[in-house]
Amino acid sequence: MGFKCGIVGLPNVGKSTLFNCISSSKAQAANFPFCTIEPNIGFTIVPDDRLTVLEKMVKPRRVVPTTVEIVDIAGLVKGASKGEGLGNQFLANIRETDAILHVLRCFDDPNVVHMDGSVNPVRDKEIIEIELQIKDLDTVNNRMLKVQKQAQAGGDKQAKKILELLLRYKERLEMGHNAREVVIENAEEAKIAKEFYLLTNKPVMYVCNVDESSALSGNAYVDALREAVNGEDAEILVIAAKTESEIAELESFEEREMFLREIGLETSGLVRLIQSAYSLLSLQTFFTVGEPEVRAWTIKKGAKALKAAGVIHSDFERGFIRAEVIKYDDYVALGSEAACRAAGKISSEGKEYVVQDGDIMHFLFNV
Repeated sequence: MGFKCGIVGLPNVGKSTLFNCISSSKAQAANFPFCTIEPNIGFTIVPDDRLTVLEKMVKPRRVVPTTVEIVDIAGLVKGASKGEGLGNQFLANIRETDAILHVLRCFDDPNVVHMDGSVNPVRDKEIIEIELQIKDLDTVNNRMLKVQKQAQAGGDKQAKKILELLLRYKERLEMGHNAREVVIENAEEAKIAKEFYLLTNKPVMYVCNVDESSALSGNAYVDALREAVNGEDAEILVIAAKTESEIAELESFEEREMFLREIGLETSGLVRLIQSAYSLLSLQTFFTVGEPEVRAWTIKKGAKALKAAGVIHSDFERGFIRAEVIKYDDYVALGSEAACRAAGKISSEGKEYVVQDGDIMHFLFNV
């Protein structure tokens, strides 16, 4: 199952530099707007120390980590919702993502132009948000035209539910708020809302791109943004994209670790970014473990065993009998599947079992 994070922001805020660091692809990075026109797409490994531990214990023939797809979307500008700066094309690319990584420039550099002449991440955030809100309002109004007659004259109960939710979105968007601020009351509404594909309904993480000296504790620009988003259901991550790109170019793990220590960081900003993006999408990992392969699998938090089986193969889901589950900590403590079985640490679970992060699972099926 594929999950996408879209990197968005104004031109020249460091989106493509960031993408180059975290992706297997290499986007062009240049100091002028619209350097990136087509979205660059890459897959990045989700760092997980548990996979390394399992590899050392099992010594499999191969190890397969889990990944997240990253899409570098060209810089948006004021008026994008009306087609300015190829805006409609860019907004369509955002629509196809599951979450948004909103990169904001939080550094001074006279050699890197800013389209509005000054560095102001709060203003930049609002420019992008307004464009997305306008586009969402247009989507809501168009959808209302289609269902209004059915709901009012035709007596269609489902159309009435759709219209009622659209009206709630319309009210919030017209007030300059994001669609994700609308409270969804039940699973049926959640399903309806998903079908609207509203841009501001996507979870968002604000990525503050700072200079190297601010990588550890941020700066006044970051502080201003924190105050502006206080109360929002959103994450903020501070990262020095230019510095991270220099770290990524170092050949050895030891050199990268030394560089991080020199600037006072314990963990690479890229590792924190990827892990935070994974969390932003409400994802978790389960494992399959054996001598042929140790593999990490991605699944939504709260998903059940039947769904996890389908992530591996549709036959597993179709012919599901049961799942044998070992907790990661038990596996590590006891050292093997055989030891876990002898100690009674393998549970037999049915279709309704809610998968937990780190579960080691073996599926029994028959087709």
